[in-house]
Amino acid sequence: MIQRQTLNFLKELIDNNNREWFMANKATYDAARENVIAFTNDLLKLMHKVDPALSPELDGKKCVMRIYRDIRFSKNKTPYKINFGISLPTTGTKLGGAEYYMQIQPGGKSFIAGGYWMPEAAHLKAIRQEIDYNAHELKSVIDKPEFVKLFGDFREQDKLKTLPRDYAADNENIELLKLKSFIAWHPLTDKEITSSKLAENIAQLCSRIYPLNVFLRNAIV
Repeated sequence: MIQRQTLNFLKELIDNNNREWFMANKATYDAARENVIAFTNDLLKLMHKVDPALSPELDGKKCVMRIYRDIRFSKNKTPYKINFGISLPTTGTKLGGAEYYMQIQPGGKSFIAGGYWMPEAAHLKAIRQEIDYNAHELKSVIDKPEFVKLFGDFREQDKLKTLPRDYAADNENIELLKLKSFIAWHPLTDKEITSSKLAENIAQLCSRIYPLNVFLRNAIV
């Protein structure tokens, strides 16, 4: 489980996002990170049963993302992220593809998500082609009442304002074809994040995302 102290550290970091404070509280950060790593390892034990495409060699330490921000090209010069991110890739760490992602951030800003965020051009083209050929498979997942209840309207996410190349306005699946990302997202409260049943609850949510990831993986094979 995620300890309350971990959320408290992040709350304080929001108000003290500078190197001096961070270094003075480095031991607290290290303890918080170890807590997130331990939770991730517990989650992985369940996730391997949810999605066999997750490598059995995945290690929690490698799944928990760095807290240090890359500020070279950002107007926001604060040096640290104000959350812990957990990435569970299904096609390798850097290859791009469907994955599961969890963010731990206090104030009700935590969430669990899955799918493929902003695919590269070749993958986006392949996914759109798969939607054009087999939209019924995708819609059989995203239009289920339980899926909609948990993750909302899949069509209402980042998408083109114009028509995608090679597709006509009268295509019955044009709103799906306009999508630039293919994400299922579910918010988590601070109470849920600190629950002793967090790993089980996350695995259950990911089991509902799993068919989406299968569709996306099959599209880019």
